[in-house]
Amino acid sequence: MTSLALCGAGTIAGVHALAAREVGASVAVVASRTRQRAEHLATSARASAVEYDELPAGADVVIVATPPSEHATHVIRALAAGATVLVEKPLCRTLDEADRLVSADGADRIVYAENLAFAPAVAEFLTRVRTLGPLTHLELRTLQSRPTWGDFLDPSWGGGALFDLGVHPLALAVLVARSSGNGEVVAARAVLDGDTTDTHADVTLSFASGLQARVISSWDGPESGVWDVQASSRNAVLRLDLRPSVAMEFNGEPVRLPSPSASIGVLEEFGYVDQLRSVIALNSEGRRSIMDVKFGRWMLEVVSSCYISARTGEAVTVPSGCDRSQTPWELWRG
Repeated sequence: MTSLALCGAGTIAGVHALAAREVGASVAVVASRTRQRAEHLATSARASAVEYDELPAGADVVIVATPPSEHATHVIRALAAGATVLVEKPLCRTLDEADRLVSADGADRIVYAENLAFAPAVAEFLTRVRTLGPLTHLELRTLQSRPTWGDFLDPSWGGGALFDLGVHPLALAVLVARSSGNGEVVAARAVLDGDTTDTHADVTLSFASGLQARVISSWDGPESGVWDVQASSRNAVLRLDLRPSVAMEFNGEPVRLPSPSASIGVLEEFGYVDQLRSVIALNSEGRRSIMDVKFGRWMLEVVSSCYISARTGEAVTVPSGCDRSQTPWELWRG
């Protein structure tokens, strides 16, 4: 049985602990900034609480779910100890840190935690989008209420709604464009709204083929959330809803999606179960994951270009050639 170490004891670490039960993996240890938080999650996961510098504490896989400013340190420590690593999004705060992770010894043992890339409905969407023909329209939205925990609204996090929540629709836009033959992102234009940091982002991504995708990510949405994707060609429209519930339509007709088999269905629907399976397969069989550290860095390149665009009011190439030591927020407001 694969053993896991949770580096971080917040909400998302708890989600990974639940996913571990679904795949038959064991959580061995939990570390957090405070011993109390580590012990609380460790008790529910039937694990032991340890300090950060003790990780991986004999575990096969370390799941890094700490604030972005700590990701690079925790990932490199886990790799040096021989562990396989799943690192939460966003990959880290700066492109310098991302470069360190890509070039680190053992970087091929890093899985970037874009959980939606492992969601069954997203896989079905990517399969069907290939049948549409040349895309004429692509729009993605993640709208939800502002977080009431953590430091997401503080510039020290590295950025706001686009940096944290927005990496989900940005990643899906990249995956859709690749699947439909539109190539990579070549430029980004963004408008960001917010006082302290961005709480609403409206982005236009330009792809190599000329396709332009609109991405809206906001913490000014409803508590239940609205997450959706729509892709159109001259002859067909494909739509996927992820929140408040998972559903798909092709030309207005419902598409039947497989019912989740996990005891907590949303863990499977949002990709957490298959994401963890991919990490375990990498650790035990050396099977490469569909989400690697280079994809995580590419997403930070896209995000950084968006924040520069919000400052200049102009479209910015991707990659931007920016100061790689600055966070996205600093590229915008610093």
